[in-house]
Amino acid sequence: MKHGIATVSLSGMLREKLKAAAAAHFDGVEIFENDLLQYPGSPREVRRICDDLGLNIDMFQPFRDFDGTTAAQVKRNLERANRKFDVMAELGTPLILVCSNVQPDALSDPNLLAEQFHQLAELAGKRGMRVAYEALAWGSKVKLWSQAWEVVQQVNHPSFGLALD
Repeated sequence: MKHGIATVSLSGMLREKLKAAAAAHFDGVEIFENDLLQYPGSPREVRRICDDLGLNIDMFQPFRDFDGTTAAQVKRNLERANRKFDVMAELGTPLILVCSNVQPDALSDPNLLAEQFHQLAELAGKRGMRVAYEALAWGSKVKLWSQAWEVVQQVNHPSFGLALD
């Protein structure tokens, strides 16, 4: 069994968090985006640090508020996803965590959500990446794992799955 920890669960700056995870004998880490944004180096440098410490980068997280209420918003969010996939490629991780939307105008229709997430899964799959969808308890519409699971089943794509936390 492998053990991992999210960097958001550790205190300090990213380099210290990675050293702490390695010292505690974790096999891998989930890189929290805010930790990466505050780090003065590149994602590729973070990957080298993890390699030197013997840590896998298991996931990049979170990608927030993906689903959109307009076609233009969906297009922007897919462009945003591509930029995140670029970062993931530098980090050397194939998995991203997408949380359910917390905005008041979030979608609640599982068919519309599935349509949009299918587009995201297609983008991820073309790059050899995968998406894990997590229902946040504080999500504005999708709050339960069963709601997220309904979307995952409708998307029915090998690059799209459910995250349970």
